[in-house]
Amino acid sequence: MSPLLNDENTNSRRDFLKKTTLAGLGTSLAGVAGAIPLTAGASRGIDVAGQNQFTILYTSDIHAQLHTHDEFFWENGKSVYRKRGGLAVLKTMINHFRKQNPANTILIDGGDYFHGSAVASLTEGEAMIPLLNDFNYDLILPGNWEVVYKKKKMLYDMGHATAAKICANMWHKTADADNGELIYPPYWVKYIAGTKVGFIGYTDHLIPKRQSPAYSEGIRFEHADFNIAKYIKLLKEVEGCGIIFIVTHMGLAQQVGLANNPAVQGADFILGADTHERVRVPIEGKYTKVVECGAFGSFLGKLDIEVENGKIKNYKYQLLDVDPVKYPADKKLQGQVDKASAPFKKDLSKVIGTTTTPLVRYFVMETPMDNLITDAIHWKFKTDIALSNGFRFCQPLAVDPAKGKADITKEFLWNMLPVDSEAKLGLITGKQLWDWQEKELQNAFAKDPSKRFGGWFVRFAGMEVNFTIGNELGKRVNWIKVKGEPLVLDKEYSIVACEREGDPDDTLCRIEKVKNPKRSGVLMHNVIEEYLAAKSPVSPKLEMRATATDQPHTLLTQLQGTTYEFR
Repeated sequence: MSPLLNDENTNSRRDFLKKTTLAGLGTSLAGVAGAIPLTAGASRGIDVAGQNQFTILYTSDIHAQLHTHDEFFWENGKSVYRKRGGLAVLKTMINHFRKQNPANTILIDGGDYFHGSAVASLTEGEAMIPLLNDFNYDLILPGNWEVVYKKKKMLYDMGHATAAKICANMWHKTADADNGELIYPPYWVKYIAGTKVGFIGYTDHLIPKRQSPAYSEGIRFEHADFNIAKYIKLLKEVEGCGIIFIVTHMGLAQQVGLANNPAVQGADFILGADTHERVRVPIEGKYTKVVECGAFGSFLGKLDIEVENGKIKNYKYQLLDVDPVKYPADKKLQGQVDKASAPFKKDLSKVIGTTTTPLVRYFVMETPMDNLITDAIHWKFKTDIALSNGFRFCQPLAVDPAKGKADITKEFLWNMLPVDSEAKLGLITGKQLWDWQEKELQNAFAKDPSKRFGGWFVRFAGMEVNFTIGNELGKRVNWIKVKGEPLVLDKEYSIVACEREGDPDDTLCRIEKVKNPKRSGVLMHNVIEEYLAAKSPVSPKLEMRATATDQPHTLLTQLQGTTYEFR
């Protein structure tokens, strides 16, 4: 194998970059995807051990989940729960497939690895570094939550990973100037199975808006179409790559939008992440294909590629369950996981409450888990409305049929809310509330995929909202009720939500110009623990707090207009 090729300082690359501009780059290329039929390979029986085949194993959105956990599946219109995941189980599974084609297997992670659990949050991601390195990843990408510990810590955590890192749309930025320097190399090249394969990386350009602004201070982002055509052309004409993958952490809607963008002409696949979607059959875009492989270490994406004359002749893609029955935990890695957990185990194993209904966060519009959280905030502060962001992370907590309940531990609280924010209160008018709901619906369901946030619709208690997803911007909300009464536009309502670090003082949960904003001095974890101590056992469920006229209440994906189905 040749060495990895990422040096852009040679004369040929410098000259190329000086002479090329975005204009015309996408249309000047004859797309590999268009020139070569990429038919599903299952029926053709790809032999992955052959010399002209290579395998990509793909994980994403692990969110620092160390242990085997409950996982949610949607089958025949009903929820089903099975045990899945666990880093040591995932390691056994990856080793199994690596052995099938040891010389020609690449392992990639698509981001959101360092954040999402108690152990990760309490160590600012550091405990996850040796666990990541034990997998021997070839390539990793920063996700939207890699910035949560702020730029310096992101650089440390990512920097101590032994894998190569790529991201073509994150630049260093100071308060006074933007020096135009990428934080990570934009691409990575691998010579494998007799061909040169290029990988270009992109994270979500909306990170500063969808998360606390302070997290990404010192970083500038652009949408992938800012420079993707340039890098596809460079990989083809300078590096001589016959196959090109775009590794993205942008969310499925944005990734399908990108697959329909002429700028990606010439790329073979988008290996996506962020929205935790489970793509089991590649989604056909106009210019390339898209896959995404779930979350929490519950699934492993496996893409087998057959090569002919340096290009893709055939492929086979599978989304595989990380099943602890099929793949017993790797003893070495399990020992490392136990060591990382040990300093926190006594405190995190403390039971803080019980639930008689499953805690799940997979539904787009309303979830039992977030109803629990907003109910607790509402109970504590006695405001008209309680709000919570549309988080996606957190694996479910299923109820043991024999016991009729499930224990909620401090560790699971960290999974639900891995950022322990302060509660903040204020007053808004009905008109502000209505306009804010329109903006949040646009964030979740914008017709232009590049404008969609990766998170689900915002959560709340004390109010009900009905809307039409398919309507135009500003015309989606049909009605709002607060405490069962129709919204009065000129009336003031009290609200409480999480403080977002870096927001203006009079901004609350992306609502601007809030009257009388006041920090409570109370952290959300304390609120949830106090509520559970008073109210357990709890039984949160879907209550039709947010409903749509054109989608079922159990909607499980933001993506519309394709053959994709979450299950």
